[in-house]
Amino acid sequence: MSQSGQRRMGGQPLFILDEDTQRTHGKDAQSSNIAAGKAVSESVRTTLGPRGMDKMLVSDSGDVVITNDGATILEEMDIEHPAAQMIVEVAQTQEDEVGDGTTTASVLTGQLLAKAEDLLDDDVHATTIVEGYSQAAELAQEAIDEEVLDDELDDEILEKVAESSMTGKGTGDVAAHALAETVVEAVRHADSDDGIVRDNIVVRTQTGSSSSATDLIEGVVIEEEPVHENMPRSVQDAAIGVVDADLEVRESNIDAEYNVSSVDQLNAAIEAEESELQGYAEDLVDTGVDVVFVTGDVDDRVAAHLAKAGVVAFDSVGDDDVQAIVNATDANRVGSVDTLEDEDIGAADDVSVEKYGDDDLTFVTGGATAESVTVFARGGTEHVTDELERALNDALDVVTAALDKGGVVPGAGATEIAVADYVRSETAGIEGRKQLAVEAFADALDVLPRTLAENTGMDPIDALVDLRSLHEQEGRAGIISEGQTGVIDDPVDYGVLDPAAVKREAVESATEAATMIARIDDVISAS
Repeated sequence: MSQSGQRRMGGQPLFILDEDTQRTHGKDAQSSNIAAGKAVSESVRTTLGPRGMDKMLVSDSGDVVITNDGATILEEMDIEHPAAQMIVEVAQTQEDEVGDGTTTASVLTGQLLAKAEDLLDDDVHATTIVEGYSQAAELAQEAIDEEVLDDELDDEILEKVAESSMTGKGTGDVAAHALAETVVEAVRHADSDDGIVRDNIVVRTQTGSSSSATDLIEGVVIEEEPVHENMPRSVQDAAIGVVDADLEVRESNIDAEYNVSSVDQLNAAIEAEESELQGYAEDLVDTGVDVVFVTGDVDDRVAAHLAKAGVVAFDSVGDDDVQAIVNATDANRVGSVDTLEDEDIGAADDVSVEKYGDDDLTFVTGGATAESVTVFARGGTEHVTDELERALNDALDVVTAALDKGGVVPGAGATEIAVADYVRSETAGIEGRKQLAVEAFADALDVLPRTLAENTGMDPIDALVDLRSLHEQEGRAGIISEGQTGVIDDPVDYGVLDPAAVKREAVESATEAATMIARIDDVISAS
């Protein structure tokens, strides 16, 4: 037991904590937490930017994930240290709020911690650091607002935002432009008077072709096939029904035993069962539906009756897929077939089942409301499609954020250089040791362009000097990946743009996490 686990009273030890409890306090606790946070941050730093490297993550069961997405890397890592888990939470918050910039937020958090550690070593109190960082974060937000471009967010600008997000994420530089066009088209389709309904855009992946074969489907794609082989595989001008029930013989909720003493009784039971099942099919046919999606099971005999009537049925359809179908076709979910009314029936221009390798996919397109759209992404292997799906979701999120949350700013590290310069310029008006924390915050921001330079193959110190010089002269400077290395120039001229919301959220979440960790001076761990 550590000495902190007991206190002496009248010469006798008074036990406060369990004897197996471990306690770390003071500078030891601060150093331990900061070291853990920096270690996690460093693990994703090399993935930043268009020339960032990928990580291969292998689970205990042998599952492999290959990605350079910060949130995915940190989520897949088995992290136990509580302070390090806060960095994971930063990435998750960034992902949930704006969908991209997870690596930026994580790297910035780690550098803020590193700068805080230097200040603590110089006897700057943790509370002073927290106050300084908080004031610097407010200044940073002001600077980000100043960097927002005045240009109208037309399709060309939004395509550049999407392409900047996807570059270096396994999409290929050639395919990235075509994918960006698809992303913007999908977002525009989901735009309404109430804003963009992001949930109405779904990414569905399928192996067997290159990413250039990715297409936008105005409707829904689900991995389902008809319940009977004799059902049609294509229906035009389809009337759509959605049923939340099992289309099979109802079972009693209580345990019961029936004695059958004659053939007539057995035949009567069979006929009653058959009548019930046929009733399901007849009720559906009478409503005029051509296609029915059922969340429960469909009995083979019901499927046979429906096939004979030319009705296509799908069973065990997942809740997310059902909701997407409802959004696309304007159908209403009903609890039983006998409650299905005309106003519950949706419509679609086409429902077709197509085969891709060993998989059957069903396309529901041209719905009555067609609120849902699907980005049907293709890739050569499962690892490629998985990474492509992550890249497309990030691109969809950043385009949505640009439209809904305050415009776009220059990318390629230019905004970070501008923000750091602004924060430094304001330090002269800050009194006391808090000024040191504000300056440290500005220095921490430099880690992002410096990391971009390293990952691009440039000398990070020379690049940082040149960035500051060009920013001073021209007002904007970033690191553009070109050929085998990079150039320092205006990123707007190269179409490298990021949503302002990504920068705002990264600064906010990184500052909150770093200050929370820096304030901890006592760690008490139960056995």
